[in-house]
Amino acid sequence: MSDKITLLRKEIGAKRQEIIALQKELPAEEIKDYQFNDKNGNMVWLSELFGEGDELLVIHNMGKECRYCTMWADGFRGYSEIISDRMPWVLTSPNEHSIMKEFGEKRIWNYQYLSYHGTDFALDLGYEIRKDGRSSFMPGVSALIKKNNKIFRTGKDSFGPGDYYNPVWHFFDLFPKGDNKWIPKYEY
Repeated sequence: MSDKITLLRKEIGAKRQEIIALQKELPAEEIKDYQFNDKNGNMVWLSELFGEGDELLVIHNMGKECRYCTMWADGFRGYSEIISDRMPWVLTSPNEHSIMKEFGEKRIWNYQYLSYHGTDFALDLGYEIRKDGRSSFMPGVSALIKKNNKIFRTGKDSFGPGDYYNPVWHFFDLFPKGDNKWIPKYEY
């Protein structure tokens, strides 16, 4: 049984490498330069977030109403310096900047988080669905590059239980009861 598990893990690793290679073959998708508000209400352009570099990692968060997104966002506290050493990155949310400020400070988020409230940012990038006058948001990530004063998305993925971006689920999977119907909390 152990040999079969090892073999399957190798196959999954190979399939993941295949996905990564295919992702790199996709054409870059040009996106516009959106405006955000930082936690103090200051306007920030997407193009400014790149700093002096040409790469930017953007986390699409569903907002404080989602305890799962909150768990992912809390987890980024531990990765913040590591990711920042490689490239600039930011967490974005549909919540208004004042809500983000209160929520992020309470949760001790040690990284930049911005509000796209009132913009089409999430809709245009495929992380918002509008139906019957209501919006639903989805979590995920976008890899952006800047080239010739234009912004392009070169990669994207969704977040959810079992994804590659939150190790909690994989630790739980090692046990016979798995996650045992556990759900994230706002306070532990």
